[in-house]
Amino acid sequence: MPFFDHITKAAKDFFIEETSPTGPSIGAPLVRPLPGQVLAPTLASTVAPPVSATQPTQPEQRHLDHIQSLLTGDGKDFVAYTKLVKSLQASGLSGPILYQTAFNAFAAVTSLDLATLLQSAEQFEVKLTADRNQILERHREKLGEIRIPNVPPSPIVRLQQQEQEVQVALMELTRQLEEKQQQLLTTRQHLQEQQHKAAMALASYELAHATAAADLQAHRHATQSFLLK
Repeated sequence: MPFFDHITKAAKDFFIEETSPTGPSIGAPLVRPLPGQVLAPTLASTVAPPVSATQPTQPEQRHLDHIQSLLTGDGKDFVAYTKLVKSLQASGLSGPILYQTAFNAFAAVTSLDLATLLQSAEQFEVKLTADRNQILERHREKLGEIRIPNVPPSPIVRLQQQEQEVQVALMELTRQLEEKQQQLLTTRQHLQEQQHKAAMALASYELAHATAAADLQAHRHATQSFLLK
């Protein structure tokens, strides 16, 4: 029957791939929910960071490889079970029959019961949560929000310190500039006062000189006029 042919093909593909040296592939997302269908929580974190304009649209390969290393098991765990689920889903199964069929086939090979399988899922979730907490702690340390003992300052922290040093130096230069500007204003004021004083002195001298010269010339002309006859 076509239905059992699909199951056989999916199971065959799954278990043949399980024996490969690289282990099961876990990079693809889990089952997409059908309309009105509620699926069990996936292995991804339920708390997502807020989306920002600078957030990448695709994860870096190194992060994908890191997560994959966390989800690599012995082939008898929940991640391996989800791979079988995706194989059967590609064959046309969906809904409760998809998960029940996958579990029956997986349990027949691994001898795992449902409680052990769900416990395996919880262990992977705990592992992912612990890794994320560690990454977030390191991220906070990189930003300078916390300090981890025996860990050298990150480039961001060093740049923050350099920024503070430059700001302090700039403030000192600004203070010195303001001081020099005030000195310049005071010097200009004194210069103007001295220039005005010198101009007034010269004007006073010119006035005295002109008065004396005029008086002398007047008396000279009078003397010549009255005495040289």
